[in-house]
Amino acid sequence: MSFDGFDRGLLRYLAELRANNDRAWFNAHRAEYETLLLEPARDFVEAVGEELRPFVPEVGADPRVNGSIFRIARDTRFAKDKRPYKDHLDLWFWVGDRKRGPGFWFRLAPEELILGGGMHHFDPAQLEQYRTSVVEEERGGALRDEVERLGAAGYELGGHRYKRTPRGFEAPEDRAPLLLHEGIFAWVQFSPVPEEVFTPSFPRFAADRYRPLAPLVDWLGSSVVEGKTAA
Repeated sequence: MSFDGFDRGLLRYLAELRANNDRAWFNAHRAEYETLLLEPARDFVEAVGEELRPFVPEVGADPRVNGSIFRIARDTRFAKDKRPYKDHLDLWFWVGDRKRGPGFWFRLAPEELILGGGMHHFDPAQLEQYRTSVVEEERGGALRDEVERLGAAGYELGGHRYKRTPRGFEAPEDRAPLLLHEGIFAWVQFSPVPEEVFTPSFPRFAADRYRPLAPLVDWLGSSVVEGKTAA
């Protein structure tokens, strides 16, 4: 099926779910979840995958729940917030390992659209390799250049957590702040939701915002996940 755009009713549905976040309401409106969110999301995932592959050939775009489509039910076992459902649509287009690798993410909420890419959190081995790559002149310089380029293009940078440079790692002043990250990712936010969301051109719109993020995703794949360092 081709993607024809999300129905404007999706934003209304998500806003109402936010206001009525309980299982009784969700079950009573399950048909809207299927027709307004899940069915077009499947078509969108396939369409975005086709748009991404020319510049990210190995991107994962699986039009299934727990593939590229995140479950709308929240895992509340260890959360203080016990609301059972998310009030937004989350998607994930990965490169390499779905759970451990970098990729591109998507969030559509009643009031905003966010498109981003990178890795939110490094596991211990990845964090060690990330820091090693930042310190390394060639790899670290390439990451610094990508971060500066994305900032100049209007992308926000995330993943900064630590206050002190980790012991055993030193980098020049222009790269030292990158050592304070627990992950690294960038995103662009649109508020209110842009009109393209409701049109067949939305997959191309999203891919055009993902394209500038592809070098960062590629850097993470080669310099962190695969652990390759310069000779």
